Amino acid sequence: MPGRFLVNFFQVASLLLLLVVVALLAALTTMHFAIHGAEVQVPGLKGMTVAEARSQTAGLGLILDVDNRYYSADVAAGHILTQSPPAGTIVRREWRVRVSESLGPQKVEVPDTVGAQARVAALRLRRVGLEMGIVAQLPWNDAPEGTVLAQDPPARAQGIERPSVNLLVAASGGETPDGFVMPDLVGMPVVAAQAALQKVGIKTSPPTFVDVPIGSTGSAGAALRPPVVPGSVTAQDPLSGSRVDQSTMVKLAVAK
Repeated sequence: MPGRFLVNFFQVASLLLLLVVVALLAALTTMHFAIHGAEVQVPGLKGMTVAEARSQTAGLGLILDVDNRYYSADVAAGHILTQSPPAGTIVRREWRVRVSESLGPQKVEVPDTVGAQARVAALRLRRVGLEMGIVAQLPWNDAPEGTVLAQDPPARAQGIERPSVNLLVAASGGETPDGFVMPDLVGMPVVAAQAALQKVGIKTSPPTFVDVPIGSTGSAGAALRPPVVPGSVTAQDPLSGSRVDQSTMVKLAVAK
C-alpha cells in the first residue's frame, strides 16, 4: 500500500508539474505575440501630402506630428520633407512619428522691422505669413525699450529656410540681457568677430584654422569667385539666427 501511494503521489506531482510547464509556455507564447503584435514598421512618408501621411500612420496605430515647416524649391507645398524615425524602423503602436512639411518655394518678401516696436514687428511678419522666431533682449540706452535693433534673416532676404524671423529687441539699460540673436560672422576677420562677441559677453573657443580652395579662374563666360581672405571666418557654430547667451561657447572656423 505505501508503495502504491508513493507511485500515485509521484504521478499526480508529475501531472501538476507538466500542467505548470504548459501554462508557463502558453503565457510566454501569449506575451511574445502580444509584444510583437504591438510592433509596427514605420512607413516611408517623404513626398506624401500631410493628409496621406496622417491616414497611413493612423492605419498602423501611429501618431503623426508636424513639428516644423520649411520652404523648399524641390518639394511641393503640403508634402512631407523629412521624418523621424526613418522609414523601416520598428516601433510600438501609438509611437509619435515627427515630420516636417514643405511650404513650397519662398514667395514672401521679408519685411524690414528694425526701428519698429516689437508688437508692430510681429504684426508686419504675420501680415505676410511669417512667424515670430527667437526674441532676445539687449540693454540699450540709445533706443526706446521694445524697439527692434536687429533681425535675422534681414529685410528682403531671399532663399530663407524657415518661415520665421528672429528679433533683437532693446531693453532698459538696467536689465540683464536674457540672450542675443547670433549674428552672421562668416566673411568677417576673426579678430573683429571675436571682439563683437566679447563686447556682449559671449565667449569663443580657440578658432580652428582650415584650408580653403583657391578660387578658380573660371571658364569663358563664368563668373569669377572671389578668393577667401586668410584670417576670415568660414563657418560658425551656433549658426546665424540662433539664440545665444553668456553661457554659449561659440566655435569659429577660420581660413588659413
